[in-house]
Amino acid sequence: MSDYSEQRAKALQLRIREALRKLPDVCFDFINAIDATTQPLTRYAYISDLKLFFDFLTQELPKFAGSKPSALEASDIAKVTSRDIYMYLDYLTLYMREDVEITNQELGKQRKLSSLRSFYKFLYKNGYIDSDPAALVDMPKRHQKPIIRLEIDEVARMLDMVENGDMQTEHQKKYNEHTRARDLAILTLFLGTGIRVSELVGINIDDIDFTINGFLVTRKGGNQAILYFPDEVARVLMNYMKVRREITPVPGHEGALFLSLQNRRISVRAVQNMVKKYASMAAPLKKKLSPHKLRSTFGTNLYHETGDIYLVADVLGHSDVNTTRRHYAAMTDDRRRMAATKVHLRGEDASTDKTD
Repeated sequence: MSDYSEQRAKALQLRIREALRKLPDVCFDFINAIDATTQPLTRYAYISDLKLFFDFLTQELPKFAGSKPSALEASDIAKVTSRDIYMYLDYLTLYMREDVEITNQELGKQRKLSSLRSFYKFLYKNGYIDSDPAALVDMPKRHQKPIIRLEIDEVARMLDMVENGDMQTEHQKKYNEHTRARDLAILTLFLGTGIRVSELVGINIDDIDFTINGFLVTRKGGNQAILYFPDEVARVLMNYMKVRREITPVPGHEGALFLSLQNRRISVRAVQNMVKKYASMAAPLKKKLSPHKLRSTFGTNLYHETGDIYLVADVLGHSDVNTTRRHYAAMTDDRRRMAATKVHLRGEDASTDKTD
């Protein structure tokens, strides 16, 4: 595991410990039970979901009014009914946090209910409660959304924009002078390898090997893998490396490949904002373009070129090929439609009615 991943894991562990102090004791038992089979980020996501649920119970339901989440015991949690959980799902549609409106669509509700189901399943299995109300709650149906990706001309326009300052204001051009090589390298990596943003920010200089055109990444599950890149990406990375060697990072960030203007390892949020800025100018009709959409662009291009869903899943780092298949099923349909136009039973003029 890289230094960045280790530091991130330690920081998450401290946040997990702090968050558990504000939750019922049984939450610690649950998190402890899944410790060996999950990553820190997964455990923190569980805790965040549970905190939201217990805040709902104590703030929105009369039978728990006046209680603090940390004071609730298993006997209190056993009072929760499936109706209460359905009310919680309705609450997730729109609620306020620190005067900010927060909404959840089907995917957000699915994830939070999945966390709750795992928690209640643990409680029931280990005898903390006598019944499992979460198991009685239907999972919200998720409507499949089309894959949003950049077309070839949009990709070219975005890269030209970074390289030449096209379509940018004078202020943006001045800023771009300091970040051009870095931003171009980041965007090219997304589009040329399908790397995740969390993986990209964790890359160290020593992780890159130009003799094989590959670099080492720590994947979502904590495992390490080598991603390979084409010569076009290699050229952009080499140009950036010349710039990077001239920068003196602040202590503790010496190994980071990509740096912020403060000479620290660049953050996920900074990369997201950078991608959004360029993508919104290159493809103004496609809203909320993110690093993940550039990843989808790569996955789409790779699938079109190879037709190999297993290869796409492996390169993207999907542990289950069904995840990949759900994302790119529409393209399979496109290929089937195309196949239907390639076979002519009576020649090219079969559709023409020839009469005397």
